[in-house]
Amino acid sequence: MFLIVGLGNPGPKYRMTRHNVGFMAVHKLAEDFNIKAESTKFQAIIGEGSIAGSRVILAQPLTYMNNSGIAVRQLVNYYKIEREKLIVIYDDLDLPTGKLRIKEKGSSGGHNGVASIIESLGTREIPRIRIGIGSPPEDFSVIDYVLGRFTAEEMTVIEETLSKISSVVEEIIANGYQTAMNKYN
Repeated sequence: MFLIVGLGNPGPKYRMTRHNVGFMAVHKLAEDFNIKAESTKFQAIIGEGSIAGSRVILAQPLTYMNNSGIAVRQLVNYYKIEREKLIVIYDDLDLPTGKLRIKEKGSSGGHNGVASIIESLGTREIPRIRIGIGSPPEDFSVIDYVLGRFTAEEMTVIEETLSKISSVVEEIIANGYQTAMNKYN
């Protein structure tokens, strides 16, 4: 069983912000694989289904970004998810808008949601898919930038990236991270 967690902040105020691209990815997976993510459990909205012949749980933590680890730890513990079967999807300021990067482990890279998960699980070995949101202009604070909405041009690029997310996740589940990294990084 795989646990696929999209990071973001709950509520309409944050719905289409850059920081919520992980939530957007989970919505796209739910849509593409006909998984109803409507249940609230372990401080997350979850849905269960199948991708590439494997049982999956899609999750969106309701703990707000900086406390994502609380919900992820509860889900990992309850469903007995092995580290290599956890996939965390989130935004990355260090990648150009729309660029995908798959990694099997690493530091938080300054991302508070990932830092919370690393702290809660006690390991940096957390497989992830990072989706680039670009860097803020010099006159923008990082917080204002990540909590801001995509421009129309950026949204076009993000939608194109999200159209690939199901193929990326399918590849990881069916053939492993190395194959997926070789194909999509």
